Amino acid sequence: MPVDQAMIERIVLERELESFLYAEADLLDNRRYQEWLDILTEDIRYWMPLRRNYKFGQESQENSRELEDLAWFDENKTTLNLRVKQIMTGIHWAEEPPSRISHFVTNVRLIEAQPSVADPAEAKLSSRFLVYRNRLQDETDILVGKREDVLRREAGQWKIARRNIFLDQNVLLTKSLTFFF
Repeated sequence: MPVDQAMIERIVLERELESFLYAEADLLDNRRYQEWLDILTEDIRYWMPLRRNYKFGQESQENSRELEDLAWFDENKTTLNLRVKQIMTGIHWAEEPPSRISHFVTNVRLIEAQPSVADPAEAKLSSRFLVYRNRLQDETDILVGKREDVLRREAGQWKIARRNIFLDQNVLLTKSLTFFF
């Protein structure tokens, strides 16, 4: 079977983007929030809808509607910057002492590359995540879900332009959502 050049280009791009997401997880796990902010585009949209239980056949009602209903997060670069500044004061009530967090990213799939896989300016990805958080002696949170990301190449570097976060939980038992996905 001959090697398909387009398939090789797709695999190489998918691996590059997957590595980007793993490096991002390391930034967050190591509390390198300023560096994390640097890999976000200026026009980022960071959105996590509320999840609902729904009756069979009514899947369209599972998530709160974007720009119409409440969401856990609906943020931009300004609000993300403010959240980081607040955490970095050292007096943030929900992060003093700081949480220990591990991000696990898996099932990374390249959905689309524009204008092409060979020379992408933007890439749409789908992935699954698990975020483990421990704080104090007995506060432990495990959040699981999927992400839809749009990455944009700016000055030769990938940056996150859009992140949609879909938790598998519809009731959050965590005391705070001060961490990032």
